[in-house]
Amino acid sequence: MNESRALITGASAGLGAEFARQLASSGKDLILIARRTAPMETLARELADKHGVAVDVIQADLSDTAATARLFDEVNRRGLAVDTLINNAGSFGPDLLQDRDWSAQQKYMELMMISVAGMCHHFIPSMQERGFGRVLNVASVAGQVSLSGDTSYGPAKAYLIALSKGLAATVRGQGIHVLALCPGFTHTEFHGSDELTRMKKSSPAFFWYDADVVVREGLAALEKGKTVYVSGRLYRYLIPVLRTQVGQWIAGKMGVERDD
Repeated sequence: MNESRALITGASAGLGAEFARQLASSGKDLILIARRTAPMETLARELADKHGVAVDVIQADLSDTAATARLFDEVNRRGLAVDTLINNAGSFGPDLLQDRDWSAQQKYMELMMISVAGMCHHFIPSMQERGFGRVLNVASVAGQVSLSGDTSYGPAKAYLIALSKGLAATVRGQGIHVLALCPGFTHTEFHGSDELTRMKKSSPAFFWYDADVVVREGLAALEKGKTVYVSGRLYRYLIPVLRTQVGQWIAGKMGVERDD
């Protein structure tokens, strides 16, 4: 069995790629997972050349029900061990009431919630056997508030927060830390669509944090054993406000309806 690695989903861009860069800079070998292979292979070469780490690339579509089991089998087939799991894959989803394609809703739920539970189901038991593990589930500020029009993304992230809390309580004292990282608006390719670009332009610049800050804070919180961490002091102040009716009204006017 090779040295243990960090496995990162959604590693082709955005926060996933930044997690890979920061973990590689500390000498951590990696397994990169995403639907798009080419960006991961480019990133793998960059990190191997710059930091001398080993990087495996595995293509997977986590909206596929069987994907997590196949991924677990492939990691084992390659003789790799995972002691750090970063569940980062995700996207904005269809509106639960407006989009009439239920199959799209199901695939979105599979990607955002069920695949994360599946990854934890498959990889945490071996961490328990070794007595060491780190699991970071990328949630969102949106998972801590309820806003008009957010019927898919925020509720999915709320599940990740609840899942992380339950897992953290279950494995406490076993050498395993589980964290739900809750970013607010973050500068990544995640906001590259026309709709999200317009939303970005309509919201104040100070709402936005750089990806390297979010990842650095998240990894530090994970190592400290925190269970839920809201990245960015601004958002730690804003969440109680956004939970009020006035705060929700202001957020709607400013276009602040979705995060991360």
